[in-house]
Amino acid sequence: MTFPDYLMLPGALLCAVMLDKIFGDPRRFHPLAGFGRIAAWVEARMNTSPEKPGQRLGGVLAVLLLLAPLTAISYFISQIPFWGWFAQIVLLYFALGMTSLAQHARAVHSALDANDLAAARAAVGMIVSRDTYAMQNTDAARAAVESVLENGNDAVFGAVFWFVVAGPAGAVAYRLANTLDAMWGYRTPRYYFFGWAAAHLDDGLNFIPARLTALTYALLGNARRAWQCWRIQARLWYSPNAGPVMASGAGALGVVLGGAARYHGAEKERPTLGIGQPAQAADIGRAISLVQRGLWLWIALIFAGAFLHA
Repeated sequence: MTFPDYLMLPGALLCAVMLDKIFGDPRRFHPLAGFGRIAAWVEARMNTSPEKPGQRLGGVLAVLLLLAPLTAISYFISQIPFWGWFAQIVLLYFALGMTSLAQHARAVHSALDANDLAAARAAVGMIVSRDTYAMQNTDAARAAVESVLENGNDAVFGAVFWFVVAGPAGAVAYRLANTLDAMWGYRTPRYYFFGWAAAHLDDGLNFIPARLTALTYALLGNARRAWQCWRIQARLWYSPNAGPVMASGAGALGVVLGGAARYHGAEKERPTLGIGQPAQAADIGRAISLVQRGLWLWIALIFAGAFLHA
């Protein structure tokens, strides 16, 4: 008996999620880590005049140079008869980061539970780009919850969305673009022009997934508060996609996020998101659970959609 064609895509998704759950990120030679090193090498050689507006073109060329070949290779590998389906599983597995995200966030939770602020700062520094040296317990807990909610979109739901829409090549292109945005998408003197293309590409690719993620958080948490925060607070956030995700997630969990944070040595006053009490260590586990339950909801809906389509 052959495997029904309409179950090939959801079946590959489920297998990739299980691989991520069992093995997590590869401890050595992770493709995204290797890609990051190549991207850093390319940026160092192409972004030679960071303060010139013409570096926007250099950023566009760098994005194309890095994304186009790997996306094309992913597509052709996934089309190989028989073995292509297994390649789809592996490619999506590399694009997912649910287990790694949960492990890093739980490390912050464990350190806070042990009242080890130094360890909490070190652990949260693995998942956020802000300065951590002056963080107190509530700052570390808030940063961890924010990272789980935002990366729930970037490392989980966004990759799944593009896998369903455009196959493994779509998931790979999405995660590579997301990685470039994480490296170059800052409004600092060095990346203001060069990172423009990576930031805008990531914004475009995340527009729909971010809102589906926000909807997922609302459905699986306090829906009324999530919708209220999404509707009122999301537009105040500096990122058009992180705003809905984090506002809805904060409302769903009934916690307050945002506020002051230090980036690159400078204090930044961010809008307040959510309703309730400031995020605490216990809320980190609740945020992880929200993302995990959302992933299983998506899998169930994708399987249901495949059956209905058949």
